[in-house]
Amino acid sequence: MKRVLITAGASGLGRAMAEHFDAAGFDVWVTDVDAAALRTCPENWTCFEANAADEQAMAGVFGELDRLDVLCANAGIAGPTALVEDVALDDWRACVSVNLEGAFLAAKYAAPLMKQAHSGAMILTSSTAGLFGYPNRAPYAAAKWAVIGLMKTLAMELGPFGIRANAICPGSVEGPRMEGVLAREAAAKGMTRDQVYNGYAAGTSMRSFVEARDVAEMAVFLGSDAARMVSGQLIAVDGHTENPDPKVGH
Repeated sequence: MKRVLITAGASGLGRAMAEHFDAAGFDVWVTDVDAAALRTCPENWTCFEANAADEQAMAGVFGELDRLDVLCANAGIAGPTALVEDVALDDWRACVSVNLEGAFLAAKYAAPLMKQAHSGAMILTSSTAGLFGYPNRAPYAAAKWAVIGLMKTLAMELGPFGIRANAICPGSVEGPRMEGVLAREAAAKGMTRDQVYNGYAAGTSMRSFVEARDVAEMAVFLGSDAARMVSGQLIAVDGHTENPDPKVGH
């Protein structure tokens, strides 16, 4: 049975990934900072309460592993919604820490395990914010761009060991986290929540948000043998997001 480790896997997008990998027959391991969410995970999952940006905590989790086939470095936070001159440095650092350093630490500790097996797949969660500039989201966009640079480097470094690395760039995903973003952006721009929502949806060819399952299914594909020659790629699961226009709510 293949094993997958998913950071921030107890809720939201990570939970959907974990459920889909479970359905695909994987041995599922998850980390999360939310102890309550971890308690709702199925009994057959191996769960750890750990902050993805805490090196000591992540080293402890990986120290429990004797092998790893797939890593989903998924932990992330939305960060502040504000003009760049209004972003506090502490808020910038917190956003970059979880989104970028969390992915780095997961890859750092997964690499030796995968090298031992001369195989493996790393899947980093970026965002369409890693493809375009996003007004009022400077820390998040900067971190998600950096995740793509990390992924490209991992693919080059680890490819000779039979290890693949790819990044998924979700668009706006239905759920509580995006609702928080919509509320903050509406307040910052003097708009209603629905105006901001419609602006995001209008910026896609499909005129729709995506669902967590859409991203989870892509993660399972990238972790499977069917994607054995797919590496170094950034794959948007977003209904084709166009370059965001601040006039329509992005």
